[in-house]
Amino acid sequence: MTVIGLDDTDSREEGMCTTYVAHRIAERLRERGTVERLLLVRLNPAVEHKTRGNAALAVHTDVAPDEAFAVAREEVDGAAVATDPNTNPGLVVAAGDPDATVGPHDAVVRFARAAVRDHLAIADAETLLDHAGFLAEGWGDGRGRIGALAAVGAWAAGLDGDDSTDTGTDDTVFGDWTAEHVAYRERERWGTPRDVDTESVFAAAEAAYPTVWDTVDRGEHEPVCVPHTPGPVLYGIRGDDAAATRDVAAAIESEPVATSETFLTNQGTDAHLREGTVADALAGRAYRLDGNVVDTPETRRGGHVFFTFAAADERHTDADPGDDRTTLRCAAFEPTKRFRDRVRALRSGDRLTVCGEVSDGTVKLEKFAVRGLKTSELVVPDCPDCARRMESAGRNQGYRCRDCSTRTDGKVERSLDRDLEPGWYEVPPCARRHVAKPLVRGGFDAPTHPER
Repeated sequence: MTVIGLDDTDSREEGMCTTYVAHRIAERLRERGTVERLLLVRLNPAVEHKTRGNAALAVHTDVAPDEAFAVAREEVDGAAVATDPNTNPGLVVAAGDPDATVGPHDAVVRFARAAVRDHLAIADAETLLDHAGFLAEGWGDGRGRIGALAAVGAWAAGLDGDDSTDTGTDDTVFGDWTAEHVAYRERERWGTPRDVDTESVFAAAEAAYPTVWDTVDRGEHEPVCVPHTPGPVLYGIRGDDAAATRDVAAAIESEPVATSETFLTNQGTDAHLREGTVADALAGRAYRLDGNVVDTPETRRGGHVFFTFAAADERHTDADPGDDRTTLRCAAFEPTKRFRDRVRALRSGDRLTVCGEVSDGTVKLEKFAVRGLKTSELVVPDCPDCARRMESAGRNQGYRCRDCSTRTDGKVERSLDRDLEPGWYEVPPCARRHVAKPLVRGGFDAPTHPER
């Protein structure tokens, strides 16, 4: 067998899509032999040098390595957006069984896992490529070789099941493969508005839910499977079952579909999240963190919502994330829409698990779990005779009613009406990262409140 990895052929401004390049390579290889599978591998979404989805692709085939390399090189060379200085494609071709995790593949498996949760340099890829003896080529500065090499090791990483080399969770980074069926546009339509019947998308999504997920956002009435960027993709259907994603695609009414491809992928798996602590969380990585809400969430300019989050063993009252690394800010940004209402409903003293990327001392929230809600608060008492709010009688002297002279020793406890329940809450589909796991997929450690 031969494994082909490729990355970074697209452009934020000018479009293209690396999935399309992989599809073109697969089509040509099918004329020469067999293509067993294609992988769409989402890497660390927090790295600086990436397009929106940070995807690398792999093609598994029985075509000989030299022939496969020549085909793939020609396709990458012809399709990559060479006019964009930030597009730096990479191609890696490895001979051998993609299921293997021995010999040079041991290091490639570790490299693949690190690419999902950490930061890697071009030199890291070059060193490993020299050691493994794989065929490889880079365009521009060759940064795409990082993702291409990670894509080569991704399948074996999922089969291995030993995650001891990773500093994150105990789960395998690639242990949960999902599917995406991508439909591509006719070439002459690229860059023009897409013609997709929204109601047919909603009907198909409803029929296949929850096996097929994140096709639409019902709250925003938006078909999130249809991109807005220039390029060849007409729509992409994601789900737990490849056949089900194809069925949904077949039910969508749209402009002509030129061609299509089904990928196995780590999308919707939370593969990027690692276990951590507030004190040790590093920028540019994504974590699950346990702790406490410190202050009342605040809505700031632009509609972004922030609160301070303290390590689980701390009890801060006026924490400043800039002064104390036992705290971080948590943010629900405006594009997360109705999720912000969930965040606004939090109160100081609530116990949470939060998930998201850390950047500049801030956790960009993707989801959170309510572990414990504050159900009461201490307040200044009302006078039992006239119902007026009592006033302080002086330091350590309790409270008194100015009109009735009634006195009490201190504050009283009052129940809080809460709009939240214990369990997991998530951003809506319109704001979900490709790699983030929708709550509807299950496997969470508390009740879930899925967004549709």
